[in-house]
Amino acid sequence: MEPQSIVAFIPVRGGSKSIYLKNIKPLAGRPLIFWTLDAALGCKYIDYVYVSTDSQDIAQTVEYYREKLSFNDRNKIQCIGRSPETATDTASTESAMLEFARSHIFEIIVLIQATSPLLTSFHLEQAICKYNLGQYDSMLSLVRQKRFIWHEDVEGIVKPVNYDPQNRPRRQEMSGFLVENGSFYITTRQRLLDTGCRISGRIGFYEMPEETYFEIDEPSDWIIVEQLLLHRNCSTLESTLQEKINRVKLVAMDCDGVLTDGGMYYSDDGTELKKFNTRDGMGIALLHQNGIKTAIITGENNELVKRRADKLNADYVYLGIKDKLAVIREIISKENITLDEIAYIGDDINDLPAMQHVGIKFSVNDAMDKVKSIADYVAKLNGGRGAVREIAELIIFSKNIPR
Repeated sequence: MEPQSIVAFIPVRGGSKSIYLKNIKPLAGRPLIFWTLDAALGCKYIDYVYVSTDSQDIAQTVEYYREKLSFNDRNKIQCIGRSPETATDTASTESAMLEFARSHIFEIIVLIQATSPLLTSFHLEQAICKYNLGQYDSMLSLVRQKRFIWHEDVEGIVKPVNYDPQNRPRRQEMSGFLVENGSFYITTRQRLLDTGCRISGRIGFYEMPEETYFEIDEPSDWIIVEQLLLHRNCSTLESTLQEKINRVKLVAMDCDGVLTDGGMYYSDDGTELKKFNTRDGMGIALLHQNGIKTAIITGENNELVKRRADKLNADYVYLGIKDKLAVIREIISKENITLDEIAYIGDDINDLPAMQHVGIKFSVNDAMDKVKSIADYVAKLNGGRGAVREIAELIIFSKNIPR
């Protein structure tokens, strides 16, 4: 095996109890693990990224992430299995690290917790630079908090630990205290094998922003971290996503499961009915008002769909379509635009061929997992319940951001 200098190791179990399959549950529009994969892959000092999992669902999600990458980046990420002994509720992270270290040759390991999606490549690069100065045997990420700490004794009496209540300081005057945020740990392979611990010897630290204190263990953590990510993305919308959105000239979408809830409804006389959402209709109108054309491409050959499309003033309507990619190619020829200038909103596997070739891929929240895994953005709302409106507003918002 070829020796590797610095590797990232991301352990992710499939047996999360508090949040089922949390490591691949969409957070702010993307599977949770994608955020830390971005950070690790984007760090120029990390040679390879290893995801250790016992779950086939997680492994497939990581593979979908890899498929979207360039050839060189794809080869930097590898999903590896882990033994049942290291994947139980009581197994330590160190047990998985040691199992990995005994079968792989490297110099330095960066343990990254997928439950810390606020981690960025910038944080990792700064930390590794500090570690490489040679002053520390290992390193961990910390945040500084300025809180008043109290200690409870056996009688239930509390006493202040870090301040005098009679001389209560202002928070800006406090130096604060350091708290482990669980984002990442750095050590050498040899130290890991010798001590069985993720940190040992002279331990240095990298101070991360205070908001990165939160790691996802409970549903309440999920709500907080998602809002932090959404706020960060609204302030500085992820550059690659914004670049893709800025190119969009036409939004194509499926009908059933996207403009409808995918349900089958029948009247008393057996007439087929469909349920559309007026908010989605307004979303399409907003796209038109902002100079963005629309296309509805569906496998259904149904008069109801045609009537709804006519009411929405969709620029293109294709019914009974099996090969949606061929239709997309026909549209770009008529419009004299490129695939990069097409956005597609899908929900099921028959949308995958078209989605894989367009400039930006959107999915509704209740889409099939394979569709969500390749999407650039997963809507927070379900099909037929405002997802198209949500995506339309995101596109318009991004295009109106001053550049």
